Amino acid sequence: MSALPVVGSTVSAPSSPQRASEPGGPASTVHRKARIRVVHDDNDVDPAPVPRGSRPERLDHQADDWLVGKAQEGSLDAYEALVRRHRDRIYRIALRMLGNPDDAEDVAQEVVIQLWTALAGFAGKSLFTTWLYRIVVNRCLATIRRRRDDTPLTDPDIVSSPGADVQVMARNSLSAMLAAVTDLPPEQRAPVVLVDIEQLGYDEAAAVLGVSEPTLRGRLYRARRRLADTMREWA
Repeated sequence: MSALPVVGSTVSAPSSPQRASEPGGPASTVHRKARIRVVHDDNDVDPAPVPRGSRPERLDHQADDWLVGKAQEGSLDAYEALVRRHRDRIYRIALRMLGNPDDAEDVAQEVVIQLWTALAGFAGKSLFTTWLYRIVVNRCLATIRRRRDDTPLTDPDIVSSPGADVQVMARNSLSAMLAAVTDLPPEQRAPVVLVDIEQLGYDEAAAVLGVSEPTLRGRLYRARRRLADTMREWA
């Protein structure tokens, strides 16, 4: 997956995070210019302490909490580490919600910029990822409301070789599935993206969307039935 489109860009950052924006809203005014480079680097190391004997998911959440605390104190390095940790999933969620790479890049850029100022309002009452994905989904829903001509998504990672019928069928089937997801109503699309594609638990996906778990399950059930009907010809 490509890095978020903020490579070499200049992002305004205050010496410490200012009053937060609402999730999905514009970032607040900032005072100091800092050049933030967001690039893929296999040697990136997050500066969070790693307790021994902890489960991977718990380590991830602990690292996020540590980095968020440092960023709220004004550490630009901690902010950049948070971006490195979550940039790919931010873009992936946006891409699968919007079905358009350009729109997904715009949303991902907006979220990364907003994150700095919004961090001041994160009180830790939910997982950092729950809070962050809510911002991403809200941005996507706002984009969907602005434009109603959703473009079906294609997957550039599947490339067929000449005469490779299996690959051609796989590409066509996947393209049809992605187009079917894009065609879902936004309230059904979001649960599919979060639960079936991004593999979030029902409880976290419900928290991201701000609905009850039974409501989430109901929307997911209707979305899956609709997708099954659409994809029946590929069975």
